[in-house]
Amino acid sequence: MSFPSSPDQLTGAWLGRVLGRRVDDFRVEPLGAGTGIIGLVTRIHLSGPGAPSSIIAKFPSPSADNRAVAATYDMYGREVVFYRSVAPEITLRVPACYHAELDRDTYDFVLLLEDLGHLRVGDQVQGCTADEAHRVIQGIARLHASTWGKPFAGTLLCHDNAAQRDGMMAGFRLGWPVVKEQFADLLPPGTDFLGEAMPNAVPGLLARMCRPPMSVAHADVRLDNVLFDDRAIALVDWQSVCTSAPEQDLAYFVTQSLPEPVRRAEDWVAVYHDALRREGIDCELAACRQRFRISALYLLCYAVVIAGTLDLGNERGRRLGRTLLGNCLGSLAELDAFDLAREMA
Repeated sequence: MSFPSSPDQLTGAWLGRVLGRRVDDFRVEPLGAGTGIIGLVTRIHLSGPGAPSSIIAKFPSPSADNRAVAATYDMYGREVVFYRSVAPEITLRVPACYHAELDRDTYDFVLLLEDLGHLRVGDQVQGCTADEAHRVIQGIARLHASTWGKPFAGTLLCHDNAAQRDGMMAGFRLGWPVVKEQFADLLPPGTDFLGEAMPNAVPGLLARMCRPPMSVAHADVRLDNVLFDDRAIALVDWQSVCTSAPEQDLAYFVTQSLPEPVRRAEDWVAVYHDALRREGIDCELAACRQRFRISALYLLCYAVVIAGTLDLGNERGRRLGRTLLGNCLGSLAELDAFDLAREMA
């Protein structure tokens, strides 16, 4: 395949061909620090008749280590498949895709996406209001309803897969000692057993999460990936997209992005369930609650991996680790979910 796999390989002729518009000139602008850790994300400013004034271009990471992580979890492939095959099926707003290519032999890829930079980006450290939480939950309910029970098995990876399972087990074992040392004040009493129990519980938790009904899951619904307009949201960064329990997205958002006062303000599982029913999905609230609790416990692995492997010399990194870990542990205590880890180990 012949396509640019880095910004310095872009040409006006190639951009014009894939966009279907003449491009007279273009300029590459790197996006801010912390954007695109696994991939390289840039903004391309364009000039030419009919061409958009700017687009977002995503490329493989220049870091060999980050690229290896992406390959292990097929993160570039997932996002390309999402924009090619899944995005047209959903009603949740996502960036329009102008072009998507992937070379499976070299694992090079390029994505050209609509620039939604005029929308406000959420902040997981700052949190959000109850009104904003409603908008996010309405959005993910639309995503799940539009893909509920549909046969994406041949297109998207199921979240219960060997790389995910092994990665979470190993990542938790690696991150837990760091969490105990750096964030000891956040750990509820009587949770020392989690260091051994959680990795052993991961296979069973994943198996229970990935029983029908399943839907397409974004699998990284945190405020840093949410764009807000006056009425709704858009979701970006689809490198973790998979099929899973719909409640996985809900649990990740509620337990790790909502500040405690907002988290406790409403019954968010019931809010989500009501949104699903308005979208035409008939499911039992009790089943939603059960899958939410299972997903929330499993997602402790995410919090421990992130908090336990961040560059703690970076102030926002430390605040982010503290925020999501504290939110997660508080949520699990409220759900009485730690005992579930012991049962599943």
